[in-house]
Amino acid sequence: MGSFSIWHWVIVLVIVMLVFGTKKLGNIGADLGKAVKGFKDGVKGPEEEKGGAPSQVTDKATIDVEAREKSKS
Repeated sequence: MGSFSIWHWVIVLVIVMLVFGTKKLGNIGADLGKAVKGFKDGVKGPEEEKGGAPSQVTDKATIDVEAREKSKS
């Protein structure tokens, strides 16, 4: 009852294909792929969607920053 061999998985795959059919499994795969792509697009920030760099980066080696002086307490 430990691990399943490759033959167990082959039999399960054959049963699933008989129950659902190859066309329906293909549609499920395509829908799953679209869902994953939509999720990745939703996670991207607005700068990444435009294809450009974020606004504070002017080139690959320089980053604009704002320096503040330390206040003496």
